[in-house]
Amino acid sequence: MITRDDVIDFVYAEARMLDEGRYDEWLSQWLENGIYWMPLDYKQTDPINATSLMYEDMFMLRLRVERLNGARTFSQKPKSRCHHVIQRPFVDVFEPETGTFQTNTSMHYVETRLDDQILLALTATHELQAVEGKLRIARKTVELLNSDAAFGNIQLLP
Repeated sequence: MITRDDVIDFVYAEARMLDEGRYDEWLSQWLENGIYWMPLDYKQTDPINATSLMYEDMFMLRLRVERLNGARTFSQKPKSRCHHVIQRPFVDVFEPETGTFQTNTSMHYVETRLDDQILLALTATHELQAVEGKLRIARKTVELLNSDAAFGNIQLLP
C-alpha cells in the first residue's frame, strides 16, 4: 500500500534524478500518456487553446531526453546543469484505493551552463497514478511565479 511518505519521497527522488542528469531513469517514471505542462500565463487553466511555455507529451519528452543525452548535441557542450531546492510537498489528493495522488510543491530552480545562470521560483503539481504498486507521473504542471517574463531557453526540466 502506498503511503503519504511514499508520495512525498517520489517528488524528492524525481528532483534528484533531474539534478543528477539521470534523464532515462526520470523518463521511466512517466505513464505512456503523461504530459509535462508549463503554462505561459499565471494561473492558466487551458493548455490546448492557449499558448504555453511547454506542453510536451511522451514523444516530445523522449526527444528532449535524447537531445540532452546526445553526444552530438553541440548546444549542450558543456552540458547544462540544474539544481532543485524544494519545499516539502503537500499531498493534496491521497486516494490509495483508486491509486490517485496529487502533490503541490514550491521550489527554486537553478539552471546553469557556462556563464549563464537562471533562477526560477515555481510551483510544481504532480498528478501521480499507482501502477502495479509503483507511482508513475500522469501529469506534471510547472507554474512559474514570473511566467509572464521574457525568458531565454530553458534547456532542462524544472
